[in-house]
Amino acid sequence: MASSSSSGLTFKLHPLVILNISDHYTRVKSQMNPPISSGSTTTTNSINGGDQQQNQSPPRVYGCVIGVQRGRTVEIFNSFELLYDPSTHSLDRAFLLKKQELYKKVFPQFYILGWYSTGSDAQESDMHIHKALMDINESPVYVLLNPSINHAQKDLPICIYESELHVIDGIPQLIFVRSSYTIETVEAERISVDHVAHLKPSDGGTAATQLAAHLTGIHSAIKMLNSRIRVLHQYLLAMQKGDIPSENSLLRQVSSLLRRLPAIESEKFQDDFLMEYNDTLLITYLAMITNCSSAMNELVDKFNTAYDRHSRRGGRTAFI
Repeated sequence: MASSSSSGLTFKLHPLVILNISDHYTRVKSQMNPPISSGSTTTTNSINGGDQQQNQSPPRVYGCVIGVQRGRTVEIFNSFELLYDPSTHSLDRAFLLKKQELYKKVFPQFYILGWYSTGSDAQESDMHIHKALMDINESPVYVLLNPSINHAQKDLPICIYESELHVIDGIPQLIFVRSSYTIETVEAERISVDHVAHLKPSDGGTAATQLAAHLTGIHSAIKMLNSRIRVLHQYLLAMQKGDIPSENSLLRQVSSLLRRLPAIESEKFQDDFLMEYNDTLLITYLAMITNCSSAMNELVDKFNTAYDRHSRRGGRTAFI
């Protein structure tokens, strides 16, 4: 497998594809290792099948990725699962063609761009599946998700491979080469990902826990932004002192970024900001007044109920 691709294609990967692959792997792994309910069964399995579960390799899942290609830009939007026969290292073509037909009815602009799987690295057996899809797409892409957890890794555990024909020992062979990619999102995906990130934890976390996690994320983002600004500031100071050579392209980017700052100091921005700020305060005040009125109504109702019982005994009228 070569280190990097030389095709010059630009790949854009949407978060929905990553979520689909992760969900597919999680479901298959849960079906292979179902939860155990009874204590006796747990003891029996720990004695008889403990070593088997430890030695059992993680499952691999397979599917197709779909999207569009505009010139040299390949954008992967979605994916769907495939049926795989491990004994023959082949896919169920009838199932694949049926799924392709169904997706064509809903997304007529999407085409099959390649396939996906899970694992730590591309294997030799993966080339059989790759070649089997070349009659649908002459140059399919291979999206590989690594499901193992590595806390030291900061990048996404997903790679995109292309196939290139290389001459090895005088024999032309197809090999996988890694390609770079960027994460591309649309508005609906950003809302969905934000919703998933702020879901209530399953371990019984409270609203305070969610707020703390949200504030921690904001603090980390601001801290990272501050560190990036410091690096840029130190770079410009070193360039001004002549310690490093000047780079006009970078200076133009910095200048373009700084020209946006006066926009937030204009009179129109201040007016719009104060108007939105006042509207927010007004809504807050109205909410507080509504809560106070509701509490007062409940108090009056309770007082009337209690006073009405007393009036029936003493003959007095209720308070209104």
